[in-house]
Amino acid sequence: MAHGARVDRDLTGGLGEPAGSWRDSASRYALLPLRIFLGVTFIYAGLDKLTDPAFLADSGPGSIGELMKSVRNGSAIPAMVDLALESPRSFGYAIAIGEIAVGIGTLLGLLARLAAFGGALISLSLWLTVSWQSHPYYYGNDLAYLMAWTPLIFAGAQVFSMDTKLRSRRNRYGRPLYG
Repeated sequence: MAHGARVDRDLTGGLGEPAGSWRDSASRYALLPLRIFLGVTFIYAGLDKLTDPAFLADSGPGSIGELMKSVRNGSAIPAMVDLALESPRSFGYAIAIGEIAVGIGTLLGLLARLAAFGGALISLSLWLTVSWQSHPYYYGNDLAYLMAWTPLIFAGAQVFSMDTKLRSRRNRYGRPLYG
């Protein structure tokens, strides 16, 4: 008589519902609205900056230079603002291009965790500089964006994702997933 380990299969999807149930689907797609919102918002923000000649000026009304000067003394890290003030136009381009790259990566699910980390860094830097003066703190939106990026850093993009497609293609052809 052969003895073996008993293997129990969980046919409930781990939620007490049959596998493939609406709860299982809802869990799988839960982060998709957040990905769409953050991706579209960051692309829009980046394009808005790139197409606004006043924003990319070193000084003047509506410029990144004037914005940085106005928040310098009230920011959490004035040295960070001073660094941006060394070349406001370059800083403006870096933020705008970074936002577009993060947005595209998030929407496509391409290098999704890296894109989410980049979005979190942008949001953190804006919170510590521009939004830091908001009182009460929840009036500043950059902290909320920072928190919104957190689940995407941990989970990545599971559905409608280039990362998932590339991973399945690598697995199908027997190549190692990493390395």
